[in-house]
Amino acid sequence: MAASINKPSQRTNSKSPNIRSIALPTEHGAWGFLLEPMLLGLLLAPTLAGLLLACAMFAAFLIHQPLKIATKATVKGRGTPRSRIAWRFAIGYGLTALVLLAIVFLTNPLDFAVPLALALPLVIVQQVFDARNKSRSLLPELAGSLALGAIAPAIAILGGWAIGAALVLWALLALRTVTSILFVRGKLRLEHGKDFSKQAIIIVHLVAIGIAVVVALALQTAWLAVIGMLILTARAYLGLRQPEQIKPKVVGFREMGYGILYTVLIAVGYLLL
Repeated sequence: MAASINKPSQRTNSKSPNIRSIALPTEHGAWGFLLEPMLLGLLLAPTLAGLLLACAMFAAFLIHQPLKIATKATVKGRGTPRSRIAWRFAIGYGLTALVLLAIVFLTNPLDFAVPLALALPLVIVQQVFDARNKSRSLLPELAGSLALGAIAPAIAILGGWAIGAALVLWALLALRTVTSILFVRGKLRLEHGKDFSKQAIIIVHLVAIGIAVVVALALQTAWLAVIGMLILTARAYLGLRQPEQIKPKVVGFREMGYGILYTVLIAVGYLLL
């Protein structure tokens, strides 16, 4: 009888939920798509309001991971300890973002909200796919990453920029966002021996270079963005030649470095005018 009490089956096998995996995004590249527009906006238009908005957007960004976990459980119709913790984090992040946004809204003209409003449909698209457990698809990945780019023009408008000029910053960041996502997806497929179209990815990069050139010609600025896109295109061409046997995390950190370089080049180009 004593032996039966000590059987392994009587011991608890339950594990506490991994808090870090609930509270923080697991995709390393996502951090770059968040930090780049914040960096660009604050470099070109540094204000206290812009900093508060950046902090609010950071909190809003953090909502994504716990909200994804929580909504998946809700869609399935069953709660778990993990989903309950996720709801707490999502609510906490959400309240932080709301308080900071309220301060910015109450102390500044509301035109800074234009790019944020334009980004809202993209956020909704991402959340719908997340709830359906399809967040890894191309469309929600593009939608969520492009939405983060709206932070840069919003901060710039708070710093006194005209709406049209500020939205150009979003467009320039969008070039990097789209090309980066396509490159990383292609790179990971290459590393896993799966088929992908290198030609299509390079063509998209070349189109992005063309758009950057048009913007630079039209506005007599952003020439360093063209150089940045040339660097990203070279990165794509060389990086997609053959597998390197590297981990996805390394690919993500590399791409974050390229993104920051591209962002700094845009900022320097504007600041040198």
